[in-house]
Amino acid sequence: MHYRPLAGVPGIEVRTHATTLYNSIYRADDQALVNAHVWGVNAYGAPVRHLRRSGKGGMFDTYTSSFDAVWETATPVGEG
Repeated sequence: MHYRPLAGVPGIEVRTHATTLYNSIYRADDQALVNAHVWGVNAYGAPVRHLRRSGKGGMFDTYTSSFDAVWETATPVGEG
């Protein structure tokens, strides 16, 4: 609902999935924001990690590998 206005904007793709996740991951190029889900805390009050790719095999690659695996199973949100 909150991201629907972004559907159809050039360069932005929004997808939904049914996977149970313990983090929300927002990724752009070599940077990512990882919002850790915490029991009893709304997402806006939970910690956010700002990750930058600094080499192969680090935290950035671990989270983006997880993101990519879920992304492949997700359904694109149509315009409208």
